[in-house]
Formats: sequence, C-alpha cells, structure tokens
Amino acid sequence: MPPRTSEPAAALRPLLPSPLQPLEDDRFSRYGVRLLLKRDDLIHPDLPGNKWRKLAPNLRAAAGRPVLTFGGAYSNHLRATAAAGRLLGFRTIGVVRGDELATRPLNPSLTRCAADGMRLLFVDRTTYRAKDDPEVLSRILEQAATDDVYVVPEGGSNALAATGCSELGRELRGLTDVAAVACGTGGTLAGLAAGLDDGQRAVGFPVLRGGFLAGTVRTLQDEAFGGPVGDWSLDGRFHFGGYARTTPELDRFAADFRARHGLPVEGVYVAKLLYGLVELTAEGAFAPGTTVAAVVTGHEDGSSPAGAG
Repeated sequence: MPPRTSEPAAALRPLLPSPLQPLEDDRFSRYGVRLLLKRDDLIHPDLPGNKWRKLAPNLRAAAGRPVLTFGGAYSNHLRATAAAGRLLGFRTIGVVRGDELATRPLNPSLTRCAADGMRLLFVDRTTYRAKDDPEVLSRILEQAATDDVYVVPEGGSNALAATGCSELGRELRGLTDVAAVACGTGGTLAGLAAGLDDGQRAVGFPVLRGGFLAGTVRTLQDEAFGGPVGDWSLDGRFHFGGYARTTPELDRFAADFRARHGLPVEGVYVAKLLYGLVELTAEGAFAPGTTVAAVVTGHEDGSSPAGAG
C-alpha cells in the first residue's frame, strides 16, 4: 500500500478543475438555452465527481485514521471510500443497511468494496435508520471494535463535504447562469450554491422521494457556512420512484442521450438530472439566452441495478 497521507490530492492527482463541455442538443437550443456539462465524472477514475469533492476534506481531517461510513448495498459512496482507503493506505469500515445481506453472496458493488479492503458491517434496517442517534452510533462503533475511528455520514454529506463542494461552484463562476445537480444527501447542492457568484443560481433534482432534502441542505449550510448561502431550489418531480429506481421512459431517455452524444449516462443520478433539465426547458423555466451547466457527478459502471432501493 502507498504511504498514508493527510493530503489526498498529493497522492491521487485529481483532474481539477473538471472540464466544462458544451453540448449541442436541439431540446435546449430550440428554446435559446445553452447546455454545458460540468464533467466531474472525470476528476478521478475511482473517486469521480462529488465523491472526490466530499471525501477529500474529510480524509484530510481523518489524517490516516480508520474511516467508518454508511451506505446501502449499491452505495457509490461506500465504493469511493473503499477505493480511497486502498489508494491512500488507511482502513475502511462500511456499515451496510440490511443485516439479511450478511448471509447472501455479495453483489458486484459490495464485492468491489471488499476487494478494496473495506470491512463490511451489516446492520438491521431499524438500527440503520437510527444511526445518527448518539446511543445507536455508539453501539455500532462498539460492534466495529475499532479505536480512534473517523466517522463519515451516509453519502459523505457533512459540513466539511459542503465546504469541499463549494469549490465546484467557484469553478463555475462567470461561466453559467444556472448550475444543476442531482441530489442524494444534499451536500453537493449545499456547497455548489455557496460557491456560485451573485446572479447565478443552483437547481437540485432529488433522486429520493420524501421532500425532506430542503431542510437537510439548510442544515448543512448552517453548519458549514454559518447560515444560508447562495440562490438554490429543488425540483422533486424527477425521482422516478426513488433511489436507484427507473422506468422504461427514463431508460429510453438515457439510451437516446447516449446515441445523440456518445456519452454513457449514469442512471441513478445523472439520467434523472438531464431528464429534469429537458422538461424544465420545455416548460419555459429558463429564459432564452440562459446558459445551464449540468454537473455530471458520476460515470456509468453497471453496478447499480434498476429497481434497487
């Protein structure tokens, strides 16, 4: 393993700032809207997009200590954390939702985590839902039996993560009117909006049902920046049933986008983001002359099946 380092950028050599790619698509141009793709998926092959931006400040804080974090059976965040552990030489523990999974063969996503050295700790769903309760977290840490562990929340979203994602907004200053991103746990949107300049705005597209995300984003901004920052909003119409769920309509959209532009579309987040932007543009949400930057937060890798929740 490589030597431990408290500065992940020195060891991982991320591609920053990530490229900004103009895309000609008549579903936007017919309305006078210019579409750009912010290719955060190219930041690093193992830690693409917001995974890098959220993990990097947390890894600096961990300073080589074991990192314990949380996720479902197909969690991109767990895979990225495990990969970072392998590349930087620190131990990782993944607390996985669903104790029934402990007796089943590992799916491709968890297999990759294990191959990268992550210790998988399966907990029942009731415990997982209460993981933010200090007593429940204490029991999980006892079960993990790891001293001096650094805890990263589900999805990697905490105040440090939001601070890291603010750099994404700063990279887009002066280059777009609207920055759009798919949202899971809210950290990317919280930081993106904070980093944008006056006159720019951010739009988030939740991939989960429930309508809880606005409060989460506000809390993250309070913790990271001391209060609300930036102009942001959420459009919750395009979750297509919830996390990692899809429909034939969304599948056709993703296949068509790939055929038009030669760009594979990650299905859990990015396809929903792009679909939502096409719909908003047709509805007149963006005035003619508007430039919209869609943040591509991950790449297609086939490890998250449709219907997984």
